[in-house]
Amino acid sequence: MTAMSFVFIPFTFIFNDVASIYVYLQIMLALLILWIIFKKKDPNGKCKLTQEEEAELISKWQPFPLVKPAPKSHRGYDKRVTEGKIGKYINVNGINCLNLSSHDFLGLNEEKIIESSAIESIRKYGIGSCGPRGFFGTVDVHLELEERLAKFMDLEEAVVYAYGFSTISSAIPAYAKRGDVIFVDEEVNFAIQKGLDASRSEIKYFKHNDMKDLEELLLKQAQLDSKNTKKAARTRRFLVIEGIYMKTGRLCNLPELVSLSKKYKLRIFVDESISFGTLGKNGKGVTEHFNIPVTDVDLIMTSLEMAAASVGGFCVGSSFIVEHQRLSGLGYCFSASLPPLLTTAAIKALDILENRHELIDELQNVCCTFHQYLLKSDIIMNCFTLIGDDISPIKHLRLRNNGNNVQDLGSIISKCEHMNLAITDTAYLDIEKKTPIPSIKLAINRLLTNDDLIRVINILEKAVC
Repeated sequence: MTAMSFVFIPFTFIFNDVASIYVYLQIMLALLILWIIFKKKDPNGKCKLTQEEEAELISKWQPFPLVKPAPKSHRGYDKRVTEGKIGKYINVNGINCLNLSSHDFLGLNEEKIIESSAIESIRKYGIGSCGPRGFFGTVDVHLELEERLAKFMDLEEAVVYAYGFSTISSAIPAYAKRGDVIFVDEEVNFAIQKGLDASRSEIKYFKHNDMKDLEELLLKQAQLDSKNTKKAARTRRFLVIEGIYMKTGRLCNLPELVSLSKKYKLRIFVDESISFGTLGKNGKGVTEHFNIPVTDVDLIMTSLEMAAASVGGFCVGSSFIVEHQRLSGLGYCFSASLPPLLTTAAIKALDILENRHELIDELQNVCCTFHQYLLKSDIIMNCFTLIGDDISPIKHLRLRNNGNNVQDLGSIISKCEHMNLAITDTAYLDIEKKTPIPSIKLAINRLLTNDDLIRVINILEKAVC
């Protein structure tokens, strides 16, 4: 026998042993399966309880709480119930109040033509669409509204969502993905924050309306990109802002933001939920207000639940960009479409915006006048700091001393309510990126007369004394 033969003999034994073990394992597994199938259960193995014992166990059982108990100071315990139609006046807990709490900036909730068109739509289409847009939820009025919105904003295409919050939170992750970089103002609203979370991108916050801080972040990013050019070539960069910030009532510095986006090659997304219908000669928003070509902004995201007196939202831009959302916008793809009656209401609101440009001027005059009245009131200014631009329909009053005392704000709001003025304080979740100082939020609408504004100032002065 050669030396080579002795080399192969041990390997042959090893191979045979492995094969045998494999066969034995298969047999044991088959026996185990048969034992499990044919095993007889012991009828006496179960513990039988009497009806009294079962009732006692059920009475003692306590479900595990889904959330932690809220403290007694939580705003949820302070119940305010509204009745009837919401317009210039609102009935709160049985008290008829002047309404500075709703976001109906143009007062279109009281337009009879919108109400009658919604009623007529119910007779024609029923209550709901009962399905997403991509399946059987698209009605002719949806297509009409999208076409009208695109034409109104002087852009190629629009896509309509059924809910304002989902519009913003769905549009951002439709484009930004893991590995991308998004530069965001630190005071953006909660819907934008949820969109940022869903995108899983790298988020870089800059100080509120601070263009210098933003440019410093952009310079640092440019330096990082220069060190790894291959990664930089695959990385997309976005800039997300609001036209008017919900948390502060301040206008964005759009001219400089557009300039920086061109310089550093950013895709710029603007949430115009508050600025749509309130800024610009025709109510087209912050781009018209600053006289900036709307094509300089890559995507405009807007809620229809503010100036348009409806529900839902829309995104508008070039066809190449907007069409992508019809397959990637989760709120568009998987939510039931906007009910036809609300779609018709939005169309009528758009008709009013197109034909009655004076409404925007009236609103801006009321906003500026009320802003000056607040500044001239020594009593109010001694207690509060006024936050927001004069032209903004959203204004915030922050307590100067002990500004985090929510109970003081609640007491002031309650006093105003008993003096027939409905206002509200700001509410934020603990999970938000940055929780601003609590404040009283004042929502201005076009229907307020000069006498109404003076009355509001007098009530606020009495409430803080």
